[in-house]
Amino acid sequence: EMKAKAISFLGTLVLLLANRMEAQTVRREIVVSVPDRKLALVEDGVVKAIYPVAVGRESAPSPSGEFKVINRLENPTYYHPGKVIGPGAANPLGTRWIGLSEKGYGIHGTNEPRSVGKAVSHGCIRMAKRDLEELFSQVRAGDEVRIESERTQETVAIFGGEVQPVTVAQGSVATAEAAGQ
Repeated sequence: EMKAKAISFLGTLVLLLANRMEAQTVRREIVVSVPDRKLALVEDGVVKAIYPVAVGRESAPSPSGEFKVINRLENPTYYHPGKVIGPGAANPLGTRWIGLSEKGYGIHGTNEPRSVGKAVSHGCIRMAKRDLEELFSQVRAGDEVRIESERTQETVAIFGGEVQPVTVAQGSVATAEAAGQ
């Protein structure tokens, strides 16, 4: 009986270690296309899910570039100069906050669900509650986040549509890819 318990314990330990190693080797990336107002969760090059999002308005655009997830908070408190809003229905961050390495920016919920799909935020990426909670359960600190302000061949491959021409100096036209965007 002691031998059976030891074998069972070792089997459990091996499974736990294998699960931990597998979790550490998955390359997880969040790709946001500002023009498409969509977010994709990509694991090891495979698109796992696509969600509609709200993005920054023209006067306060979402940052573009490569970032990392630095923290994850459930029922966050909203802080703005002169205003603090605790968790609850009035909180503009909704029920979850996924903080990015660009200070002050994150992926979060909203207290204005009709804003999802529009360019209306102060630069953050807003999601519907159910979508955000699903995404939140799958991402970890250290995961990569790429926010694209223009359509690229990669975002077209993920979200559909076409690479849009971008006007560059002297009125010549090039794609966003050729322009190095």
